[in-house]
Amino acid sequence: MKYASEFRDPALARSLLAAIAARADEIGATRARPLHIMEICGGHTHAIFRYGLDRLVHEGIEFIHGPGCPVCVLPMSRVDECIAIAERPEVIFTTFGDAMRVPGARGSLLQAKARGADIRMVYSPLDALEIARRNPAREVVFFGLGFETTTPSTALSIQQAAREELLNFSVFCNHITVPEPIRALLDDPDMRLDGFIGPGHVSMVIGIHAYDFVARDYRKPLVVAGFEPTDLLQSVLMVLDQIAEGRSEIENQYARVVPEHGNPVSLAAIADVYERRPSFEWRGLGEIDASGLRIREPFAAFDAERKFGIGYGAAAAPRPEPEGCACGAVMTGRIKPPACPQFGRGCTPEMPLGALMVSSEGACAAYWQYAGARGLAAE
Repeated sequence: MKYASEFRDPALARSLLAAIAARADEIGATRARPLHIMEICGGHTHAIFRYGLDRLVHEGIEFIHGPGCPVCVLPMSRVDECIAIAERPEVIFTTFGDAMRVPGARGSLLQAKARGADIRMVYSPLDALEIARRNPAREVVFFGLGFETTTPSTALSIQQAAREELLNFSVFCNHITVPEPIRALLDDPDMRLDGFIGPGHVSMVIGIHAYDFVARDYRKPLVVAGFEPTDLLQSVLMVLDQIAEGRSEIENQYARVVPEHGNPVSLAAIADVYERRPSFEWRGLGEIDASGLRIREPFAAFDAERKFGIGYGAAAAPRPEPEGCACGAVMTGRIKPPACPQFGRGCTPEMPLGALMVSSEGACAAYWQYAGARGLAAE
C-alpha cells in the first residue's frame, strides 16, 4: 500500500465527490437526464465497482461500460479456430488464463484441454518461447490476444524467435486496437455519450494523441485515467469541467505513468512486426475497419494463420451468440449486465455463456463480484 494509499485517501475522495456534485448541478445533470460517461477499459469498470464509485458519484452521472476487454470482444469463431489449432497432435497451444474459459461454439479451450489437447496457460509469450526451445519436435503456438497493452510483448517475442531461428514457434494473432471501436461507437446514432474515461494501460503504449479525433471530429472530452479511486474521480471531474466550460479536449490525468507520445520502443516493435488488417470482427460491434493486426510478411514463418491455414476469414460464417446471451448489448453500453436475461441464472462465473462473465476485465464479472445482490436487484 506504500504507493497506493495516497490515491485512496478518503478525505481527498470526499472533496472530489463534492466537486463532481457541484459541477453536475451546474451542468443540470439529474437522475432523469444523466450525463453518460463511458469508461473504455474493463480495468476501470472493475475499479468503479470495487470501490462503489457508481453509488458515490452524483445521481446525474451514469457510467457506461465500453468494449475495453479484449477477451470479451473476441468473436466465438476465433475461439473455435484456437481449438482447431490446439487439437492438432503436433501442437502445444499456449494462452493467457482469461482466454481458457471463453466459450465458443465447440466449447472452451479448457474443455478442449479436458478432451486431450495440449493446452498450457502461460503468463507471457516469453514462457511460450521457452516451451518451444524445450520441445523442438513440437509446434508451439501462442494465442496473441489483447489491445495495444500486450501487443508489444508479442512483437518482441516474434523478433526474438526470428533471431534464434526458432521455427517451431508461432503466434495466432488476434491483437486489436482501441481507437477504432471508439470511433465506431461515436458513429452509432443510437449511442448517447457525453464523454470518455480513456484507458490507462493502452495509453502507456500509444500515448494520448491517438484519441485526438474524439475531440476534433466528435466534440467529446476524453480523459486518460489511472485505476485508483481518486484517479477515476478526478478524471470524472475533468470530464465535467470540460463539459461545463464548453471544451472538448484530450487530457491526461494519468501523467505519472502515461507519456504524451507513448512508448517509442513498444511502438517501434509493433510497427516492425505487424500491419493493419482491412477489418476485424468484434463481438457485439461487428466488422470494424482497420481495427485488427496481422503479422507482416518478413515474419510469416512465425504466423500460425499461415502455418496452419486457419484464421481470420477462413471461417465459414460468424458464430451467433448463444440464445438469450446479451454480451453484444452489454459490450456497447446499450444495457447493463443485470438486464441480460441470463445474468446470474443461465450465465455465472462457474458456467459462463459469454466472455463478459469470464474475463477479469468483463463488465458482467465486475457486477457479479462486487455488486452482489444489488446487481440482480438492478434489473
